[in-house]
Amino acid sequence: MASFKRRFALALVATFIGVACGVLAGYFLAREITAWQAGSQLDQYAGQLMADGEMSSAELRTVLAAMGAARNGFCSSSELAYFQALIFESDYVRDAGRMRNGKIECSVALGRSPHLAGQLNPDITLQDGTAIYKNLAPYQNNGLTAITEQQGDAYVVFTPLTRMHLEPAPMHYIETVTDEPTQKRGSLLGEPLKADMANLGAEGRVRQGDSLFATRCSIRFYDCVTAFTTLGEVAKQNRGKFGGFVTFAGVLGGLIGLAISLLYRRNKSYEQQLRRAIRGDKVRVVYQPVVDLASKRVVGAEALARWSDEDGLPVSPDIFVRIAEKNGFVGEIAKLVVRHVLADFGPVLRGPGGFRISVNVAAADLADPEFLLMLERALTQEQVEAQRIVIEITEGSTVKNHVAMETIRLLRQRGHFVHIDDFGTGYSSLSYLQDLSVDAIKIDKAFTQAIGTGSVTVAILPQILAMAESLNLGVIVEGVETGEQADYFAAGPKPVLVQGWLFGRPVPAAEFHKRLQDDAKKAVGEPRIALVSGSAA
Repeated sequence: MASFKRRFALALVATFIGVACGVLAGYFLAREITAWQAGSQLDQYAGQLMADGEMSSAELRTVLAAMGAARNGFCSSSELAYFQALIFESDYVRDAGRMRNGKIECSVALGRSPHLAGQLNPDITLQDGTAIYKNLAPYQNNGLTAITEQQGDAYVVFTPLTRMHLEPAPMHYIETVTDEPTQKRGSLLGEPLKADMANLGAEGRVRQGDSLFATRCSIRFYDCVTAFTTLGEVAKQNRGKFGGFVTFAGVLGGLIGLAISLLYRRNKSYEQQLRRAIRGDKVRVVYQPVVDLASKRVVGAEALARWSDEDGLPVSPDIFVRIAEKNGFVGEIAKLVVRHVLADFGPVLRGPGGFRISVNVAAADLADPEFLLMLERALTQEQVEAQRIVIEITEGSTVKNHVAMETIRLLRQRGHFVHIDDFGTGYSSLSYLQDLSVDAIKIDKAFTQAIGTGSVTVAILPQILAMAESLNLGVIVEGVETGEQADYFAAGPKPVLVQGWLFGRPVPAAEFHKRLQDDAKKAVGEPRIALVSGSAA
């Protein structure tokens, strides 16, 4: 229960971290995508404003040029009537008149009333001498910006009313020009901006923190238009898309975090834990009896590696052996098993009789020259004959593997018995077994468990037994759990050895020794069973 809680907590933490990282990543990625999209929109907006500005500027200059060329009498009624006609034909001009010595002398809207304005000083003077005034007192109206441009003694007044339809929220704009006397850039139209005006005199996009700017400058006149906004305004305007993206990223991050926690537990964690267990000699070895079916006597054992992870949960040998093979240290398990076998059963293996212990060997061990050297040194040191250690290999370990087949030849040459484990599940044929030259086959438990079930699998068993008989191979049967299964093989023409829960489960060495002692007491006075190579345990 504690282990489950730890695993659940790990998965929960990993999922939470994944969600948090996903949300953060989604938030910043959404910001960047939003910034890129907003920058493109700002650039388009600034271009629209500049196009409109150039149209108005061109019209204003045309009107001013016509006014400058007029010769109808300074501020005369006919001149004001001419100016009125110019305004009527214009889209942008709201008033036109004469200005001299800093004072308005007359205009279409004001008439001939110089007393309405005192001395006037331009806010901005352009390179061509055009003077620009912002919000002159006579033209202030409901807070709308009124711009006055003067060339010579002619002036016109216009307002940016035609640009209001170009202002989609949350975008803003400012139109700037450079004052010739001071060389400072000043605001002409638009909204106040907390930015360095000098940076708004060149085309391009700029990002300062959360603020975005896109500037377009006229190639005909002296003004530049900068569209601007903030990421906060854009996110607020697109909160649905923004929130959806962040939510999706959070969910995806959570799933990734959960998957990583599971993969970590199942792969990397297991690999490191298994390495530590091997180094710390925490991989246990248990022994399952191998029994002569005719006499019911224990004549050998199979050494089986068992391992529980650091949470105390058992891990299947199929899993941890595969992990060791994949990561190149399966040979360490073989060394550990051989070491335990010799330590646990050294006196028995050195004693009289034919008791043998089977050790499972992986395909990688057969191809490793160090395996044979390790096995030979260990047996020599413990003074145990090679024939007492049976090497079990799976069918797949030897298929099309000439190195493995040569290793089998050397093992038998040194006196070891070699068995094919899990026979019938894979590859072996009659000719193949002849070439392989092993001593016995172990019939896979899938065949044993099919006995009495009516499965067609049972029909293969007589053929396997006949093949073993023709090749003079010993037979060991795995997975015998019922009397019916035992009787099936006992009725056959060939003596067999059996393993299975009916005759004993895998147990630690101390418990197995007790079993041997009990069998020895029962066998007092009985003749010993000689085990030849053709029926090796």
